[in-house]
Amino acid sequence: MARTTTRRLALCATTAVLSAALSLPALPAGAVTAGSETAGGTPAAATCSADEGQIYTPPEAVPATPGTVVACRRVTLPQIPGNIPMTAWKVQYSSTDNTGAPVAVSGTVAVPTKAWTGSGARPIVAFNPGTLGLGPQCAFSKQLAGAYQDEYEGDNLAALLKAGYAVAATDGAGYLDGQVHPYVSGADAGHALLDIARAAPAVPGSGLSAKAGVGLWGYSEGGAASLWAAQLAQSYAPGLKVVGVASGGVPGDLKVVAPALNGGAFAGFLADAAIGMATSHPQLPFTELLNGTGEDAVARAESLCLVGTIAGFPGARIESYTTNGYSLEQLYALAGPDGTTWGQVLDAQKLGVGIGPSWSSATYRVGFPVLQYKGLVDEVIPAATEDATRAAYCRAGITTTWKTYPGDHLLADQQAVGDVVAWLGDRFQGRWDLGNCLLP
Repeated sequence: MARTTTRRLALCATTAVLSAALSLPALPAGAVTAGSETAGGTPAAATCSADEGQIYTPPEAVPATPGTVVACRRVTLPQIPGNIPMTAWKVQYSSTDNTGAPVAVSGTVAVPTKAWTGSGARPIVAFNPGTLGLGPQCAFSKQLAGAYQDEYEGDNLAALLKAGYAVAATDGAGYLDGQVHPYVSGADAGHALLDIARAAPAVPGSGLSAKAGVGLWGYSEGGAASLWAAQLAQSYAPGLKVVGVASGGVPGDLKVVAPALNGGAFAGFLADAAIGMATSHPQLPFTELLNGTGEDAVARAESLCLVGTIAGFPGARIESYTTNGYSLEQLYALAGPDGTTWGQVLDAQKLGVGIGPSWSSATYRVGFPVLQYKGLVDEVIPAATEDATRAAYCRAGITTTWKTYPGDHLLADQQAVGDVVAWLGDRFQGRWDLGNCLLP
């Protein structure tokens, strides 16, 4: 009842949402002891004995090998409906931030109890949730385990588990104690999603193989994260056997999304984006620009989850938060001490730039099929940027399938679940995919 009520509140409130420290002293006490190495080269954990606090406590030193399990504990996931028999863990694992520095990230790994009867090893789907808010209580792993009910994608995970696939769901970076989530920072998000796929086979008792096929999936914030993971996979995680990516409601160009949010019903997401960019790119001018209203807005945004973020900032304009009343365009021109401007950082987050097939010389090479989708009445992400991202992938010669649904932003996420799981299933089975780039 609580879960249903909370999801209804969320729906009503939104209608749409939206080096080298491998030695034991570097790990939380009692968390994980080092074991053998997995087939993918990631050190495997021998036991899971972390308590709840250790999952969200940053380690003294982060292991330099991405995908290393730092801490793990067995949990139940009441927010995944259907009473699906499974074994699940909260995990803390190593990843890499946008500068290349090691960072610890939290997440969830869930494996169906029913034996896998398909060919090869049980597939793994690396899942990135949509926007949940910046507050530490908003972490997807906490919500799935029942500590807080504001999430809206338990049905997505249920569909994967019913299909027999393992789920590796990242919280994204910045949900450990004392941290701030680097919201919409592409490299941070892409690395975290790829690395939980690398970490999942190293969780003791998971029974997963580092040679398993991996699918990537996300919507909204997760749609951008999953596409960034797809663009980074070949260079950053070449050992992963990624077979496809499904990305929906994608905010592909933040400079297109920002003016649509500014002063509107979903202005809270713009506040989160400004905080996320300042967190992931601390060289940018930020705190020194804020007036008292802006300082209060930042403090509130960093404490709120999804519904609170929407309800707390309707109609807010970025101009009211700075001492000089900067517009978005004026903010884009401001530079930090190294000369990097806000505009340059936002441009670097744009999806579909510098992409090409796996055999090309492109900066970002994608060697597997892509599914992109959106709601036809999406009131959060402008259609122009969603359409442009799809067009960029098609122009680059990347096999891309495009689907649309008759819903708004949040509803389209749910409408697509069956199609996405079936599409990923075809990829896991090696079925040919031609995409539909030639269609209008």
